[in-house]
Amino acid sequence: MKIGVPKEIKVHEYRVGLVPAGVRELVAAGHRVLVQTGAGGGIGFDDAHYRAAGAEIAPTAEDVFASAELLVKVKEPQLAECRMLRPEQTLFTYLHLAADREQAEALMASGATAIAYETVTATDGSLPLLTPMSEVAGRMSVQVGAHCLQKANGGFGVLLGGVPGVAPAKVVILGGGVSGTHAAEMAVGLRADVTVVDRSVKRLRELSAIFGNGLKTAYSTAHAIEEAVRDADLVIGAVLIAGAAAPKLVTRAMVAAMKPGAVLVDIAIDQGGCFETSRPTTHADPTFTVDGVIHYCVTNMPGAVPRTSTFALTNATLPYVKALADLGWRQAAARDAGLASGLNVHGGQVTHPAVASALGLNFRAFRAA
Repeated sequence: MKIGVPKEIKVHEYRVGLVPAGVRELVAAGHRVLVQTGAGGGIGFDDAHYRAAGAEIAPTAEDVFASAELLVKVKEPQLAECRMLRPEQTLFTYLHLAADREQAEALMASGATAIAYETVTATDGSLPLLTPMSEVAGRMSVQVGAHCLQKANGGFGVLLGGVPGVAPAKVVILGGGVSGTHAAEMAVGLRADVTVVDRSVKRLRELSAIFGNGLKTAYSTAHAIEEAVRDADLVIGAVLIAGAAAPKLVTRAMVAAMKPGAVLVDIAIDQGGCFETSRPTTHADPTFTVDGVIHYCVTNMPGAVPRTSTFALTNATLPYVKALADLGWRQAAARDAGLASGLNVHGGQVTHPAVASALGLNFRAFRAA
């Protein structure tokens, strides 16, 4: 099979769908890999690295899209990329369609088969291709939150861990999943006053066992969130419902009641965000202020640390890429129900129920075989 790796074109997105080591594995298995020139430059791999691994180098994205049967990306295709897709092609990348009707409609119009990293599942119900970026985003959320809290950046002017005789900052993390746990690990490590809010008592028990007295936990109710957010210096939204839009847990009224200079970091912004006042931002212009509260809502947070992120992501995606290349998407999905759950668009229709529900579109159940 001919596999195409175009250069990412989202603002300040430097990740790449395959590293040279992955190319080498695929070429050794008998596949052809076409990489757009400069695609790996943002993580320290030039065209020579890819050629040495056996890739062919294409001068433009149009060349990659024109000849590839399987397209491997990182971020959702921009509209210009959607227009280059064809019915016989398979796209494998993050899609986050629940918050992006325009992209969903463009993919449907292309006729291509689109498989989303974020809805592929493992046998235990986890999301193996979302997990690496959730880990990165969770850790990054505390870094960017601490940066935004500095007075010169518009923040309240507090140090997360405080110092002897001065209380630490109050950090509230909404969601105790992968992102939330990694955010908690970083915040606890910096000696902040950390509270994780989750609707699973089982998960709260697990977090208490992991972090001991270094972490507070709260069961998620509207009242508990309102109380926690009002006094917080930094609130991190880390709530995920696979394939669906994120629930709006923090209302505009709650934001208005927060202290001026407090910070909200919305990890869930790819799925629409979990703060009512959130709107997507970019690395070029990452923050905005509502009622004196700083909002960081960058839709590709891990893109800020592209080398770490690319290696973490491609470690997880390569086995799936190889299966898709070896077998074709239909047979690969027939053999792996978890991969089949990643199918979001096929034949001009939405094939994932949560995505269809979020967008108010018709859902077509599709059997891979």
